[in-house]
Amino acid sequence: MSQRELSRIEKTGPVASEAQRVLVLGGILMIAFGMLFGDVFAMFVLHPNNARIGEAMFSASQLIPTGDAEAILAHFRAIGGYLENRGTKVDTHSHLIHMGYIALLLAMLQPWVALSDQARKRLAIMVVSSGTLMAASIFSIYYVGLAFSPLVHIGWGSIFADLFGALLAVSMFIYLWGFIRHVRGFGAVPPEPVYIGSGNAASRTLLIGGLLLLLAGFFYGAAYAGAKQLGMTGNEVNILKNIVTHAAASNQEALASDFADYGRYQMLRAINRATHTHINEMGILLLLMSFLQVCVHYSDDTRRLWARAAVCAGIGLPVGILLEIPYGIVGSVVADVSGFVMIVSLGAMLFGLLRYMGTTNDWQGGAA
Repeated sequence: MSQRELSRIEKTGPVASEAQRVLVLGGILMIAFGMLFGDVFAMFVLHPNNARIGEAMFSASQLIPTGDAEAILAHFRAIGGYLENRGTKVDTHSHLIHMGYIALLLAMLQPWVALSDQARKRLAIMVVSSGTLMAASIFSIYYVGLAFSPLVHIGWGSIFADLFGALLAVSMFIYLWGFIRHVRGFGAVPPEPVYIGSGNAASRTLLIGGLLLLLAGFFYGAAYAGAKQLGMTGNEVNILKNIVTHAAASNQEALASDFADYGRYQMLRAINRATHTHINEMGILLLLMSFLQVCVHYSDDTRRLWARAAVCAGIGLPVGILLEIPYGIVGSVVADVSGFVMIVSLGAMLFGLLRYMGTTNDWQGGAA
């Protein structure tokens, strides 16, 4: 490759500027840590919490014939705590990954942001730091609660999460202003970025895998929505009515059957939603990573190897979640292993990007 070609790639690649590097590195790290957090959360929080919720509901149902309203409410307050614990963990997991997606997308769009290099770098730092701190604030909501809060119903965790969310919104408006300036003719017209139509095998593998996953996600979501409309997924309200009725009548046999139905309903709903969500998330991730392959500093064979590993992991993760319905723990193992493979693949690609950045710094005589 000639020096002119190297310079062209350096100027138009997705990690050519400092703003792009901050967004790409920060985005990949947020996605990887978000996925790792999700694996840990599923193993150590989600499943134990589901069991505790079921136990608390059963204990509350046993108290219905006694009419002990205070004791019943105590069990439901405990259920509320378990749900808040689970909800904040799910939100932390999803927000980290989604902020990573936004950062990667913004890195691709930098050639069309008509702002100064310094302004774009500061915006990039603002996006990555605000996204990370917002996820950390969401995580703290359950543990901080309302302690020392100036508001009655909103704790410091929620306040800071909203603050960092507002900073992200401000940064998006500034980016929008940069796009508008570009459309109005301010700033230099950038050449076509090299990552558009790069055409290497790793990019094609990730692009095809991502598109197929997104297509599968749309069909899966439509099928699940149709099943719900046709009443094929159970009715939560009817199950809860049966629980209350049979508990009041002290019909333990029917009550046990009701709780079994409720457990199956909750399991199927959670697994179907998680499968749909993860199919789409993995598809988006593969698409975004396909644009970065031109700057992953490996041989073509090595890039293709990690691209195939990422595609297999992206397919294996939602398939493993779905397999939890007939095979239980076996499906969970498949999903966890696939998630780990995806994290390793992202780490390998990140290392390749760092190698590329080091090489481009050498071409510039060590300049950042």
